[in-house]
Amino acid sequence: MRDAAGNLLADGDSVTLIKDLKVKGAGQTLKRGTVIRSIRLTGDPQEIDCRHETIKGLVLRAEFVRKA
Repeated sequence: MRDAAGNLLADGDSVTLIKDLKVKGAGQTLKRGTVIRSIRLTGDPQEIDCRHETIKGLVLRAEFVRKA
């Protein structure tokens, strides 16, 4: 799986958001530049499973992140 810049992603990597993202169901927005640590790859080649301090069960699209 690759991020927005074409870098290969692996389990445990840290990624940075490249744009503001509204989180459905949480009523908040993750700002551009937010660092997400310890990602996990999923069966879908475009989705990564991750954790954020305030949001449980967060799934992000790989096109919106860049490897930190």
